Amino acid sequence: MGIKSFQGARKHQNEVEEKALRVSDFMTRNLITFKPEQLIESVIETLVENNISGGPVVNENNELVGIISEGDCLKQISDSKYYNMPMAQDNVEKRMIKDVETIDGNMNIFDAANKFLESKRRRFPIIEEGKLIGQISQKDILKAALQFKGQNWR
Repeated sequence: MGIKSFQGARKHQNEVEEKALRVSDFMTRNLITFKPEQLIESVIETLVENNISGGPVVNENNELVGIISEGDCLKQISDSKYYNMPMAQDNVEKRMIKDVETIDGNMNIFDAANKFLESKRRRFPIIEEGKLIGQISQKDILKAALQFKGQNWR
């Protein structure tokens, strides 16, 4: 007589409720922003004082119109030296990136991490109903990952 295998009713293992790892849960909401008419020299001072590498440029309605970065400011410094022009003449609007890629606040942070890798960007603004509501950076993604270390990612 052969051995019969019997599996009874299986217990439901403690199902861990999966936390939503959304971009909006980890984004920075209190942003340092810049205005299009602001002078580049002022932007450089703000970047250095706040130890940031760039930030969103918004109009009077808090609508995103561009991004200004350290690299954009370096271009201004280089051009002013090359053409022997004072730095104070250029404003943000002349130097900012106008074609800005944004990210959805409901996106999973791991999908956002992949988007960072594919695009080589350091930050993505988050827009809701046409207004800037926050920004996610590579460092924000790293901080989120540290909160969940030792857990299954699922």
